[in-house]
Amino acid sequence: MNNKEFITKLAKRCGMAPADAAANVDTFVGVVTERLKENDQLNISGFGVLEVKMRKERLSVNPKTGQRFLVPPKIVPAFRPSNKLKDKFK
Repeated sequence: MNNKEFITKLAKRCGMAPADAAANVDTFVGVVTERLKENDQLNISGFGVLEVKMRKERLSVNPKTGQRFLVPPKIVPAFRPSNKLKDKFK
């Protein structure tokens, strides 16, 4: 499902115009991004937790040349689904 299909489906379920649904999705993404940039986690009850995690530095190998190099530590967004969400897929 792409973004346009998601917004269309959301608009139908909520009984709103697609433009309003798109604005709501953009606002949601903006709030999530803002919270994650502040290293805060966002807990959405029944859905899961969005948080920021630190990846450790690691050694990697270029498969073409065989040369080893160090990949620096990196901050990445992460999602942990809630137990309610996990149970729906069992």
